[in-house]
Amino acid sequence: MTVKILAFCGSSRRDSLNRKLLEIAASGAAADGAEVTFIALADYPLPIYDADFERENGVPERARALQELFAAHDALLVASPEHNGGYTAVLKNMLDWVSRPTAAGNPGLTLFAGKVAAVISASPGPMGGIRAMLGTRGVLEKLGAILIPQVFSLGSAHQAFAGSGSLADEKADAEVRRVGLGLVGLTKQLITR
Repeated sequence: MTVKILAFCGSSRRDSLNRKLLEIAASGAAADGAEVTFIALADYPLPIYDADFERENGVPERARALQELFAAHDALLVASPEHNGGYTAVLKNMLDWVSRPTAAGNPGLTLFAGKVAAVISASPGPMGGIRAMLGTRGVLEKLGAILIPQVFSLGSAHQAFAGSGSLADEKADAEVRRVGLGLVGLTKQLITR
């Protein structure tokens, strides 16, 4: 059985530190046989969620495409940057749109319910974006996802990466990869039940 993971970063920045960290965690999942699909939220621009907009215009096609991606995957691997002590607007907005009713009329929450999720974070600051990571975990849990206990936040991230894309600190690099492994492990356990 191959676990399918949808990996995304809450930053639309091309050279995002969180995207780099996400790739390391995803390599840990891939090492355990998972199939990882990366998406960039910049490829799915969405209007700010507004119930009046939804009533008048419906759910945007890009949100429908995201809903289909969520439905096709077993687990979520999320890198959550921190903006002013919280998760990014683009990440929260995407989650809000995905949680809307699907084209088939099913509650969007079914796209999260029982799905295993892992959240990591990187920041140039000393706390590594931990506030954003915890906030994102709270939102995913409220939507019905099952959060693995393994987390990782990388402080001073602008100085942490080696030229190869890995972390210069081998112990930290291994810890990030273990988040990916933990995500695959719990997902396999739940799928085989």
